[in-house]
Amino acid sequence: MDGCRGPVSPNCRVGENPIVPAQSGAPIPRLVTERLLLREWRDADREPFAEMNADPRVMEHFPAMLSRAESDAFVDRIVARWSANGYGLWVVERAADGVFLGFTGLAAPVVDVPGMPPFVEVGWRFAVDAWGHGYATEAARAAVAWGFDVLGLDEIASWTTVANLKSRAVMERLGMTHDPSDDFEHPRVPIGHPQRPHVLYRLRRPDARPDAPSGTR
Repeated sequence: MDGCRGPVSPNCRVGENPIVPAQSGAPIPRLVTERLLLREWRDADREPFAEMNADPRVMEHFPAMLSRAESDAFVDRIVARWSANGYGLWVVERAADGVFLGFTGLAAPVVDVPGMPPFVEVGWRFAVDAWGHGYATEAARAAVAWGFDVLGLDEIASWTTVANLKSRAVMERLGMTHDPSDDFEHPRVPIGHPQRPHVLYRLRRPDARPDAPSGTR
C-alpha cells in the first residue's frame, strides 16, 4: 500500500500522495483507507473507548480492564503524545457510518528491556463488534505506511502476549517477521504472571539501509 508523502494537509488519503504534518505540535493528520477513517480524538470518543476498555473480551491479554477514569486518562496521554512526538494513536472510524471502532497508530517505546532497540511500535485495539472484518489489518497498514513514508522510520515493531493469536495474525498479515530470540519478559507485568512473556515482531522499510538503526527518523 502506498503511504502518505509530502508537506501539510489535515487529510491524508493513503495512496494519493497528499500533504501531511509530521512534526511536534502539528495537527493530527487524517488517513483514509478503503473503509476507514483514521482521525483525531474527540470528547465524544471517550464513552465508546471506555466501554471497549471495560470489556473483558477486548482486554483478555492485558493485566486488567480500565475504569472510566483510567480510560479517560489514556485518551489524555494519547493526545499529549501526538503534540510532543508528532505521531501517535488515531481513532479508527468506519467511513460508511462514522461508528467508533477502536484505535491504531504508532507509539514511542515505553518498554525498558535490556538489549532491545528503541523501536517505534504499531499497535491497535478494537471493539468486539469490529472483530473479524479485517479492520485492524487495514488500519495498521495505513499507520505503518505513514510511519515509513512520512516519519522516515527504517523499522517498526509490534509486540503482544504469546497467547494473543489474533494480534499475532495481524502482525503476520502486515508482513512482520518473528524471531524467537527477540522475545522478552514484559517488565511492567508481574513476574510469574501468564501475560508477562511477550513476542516481538519486526518490519523493515523495503528501502532501508541494512545497517540503519531501528527507529531511525
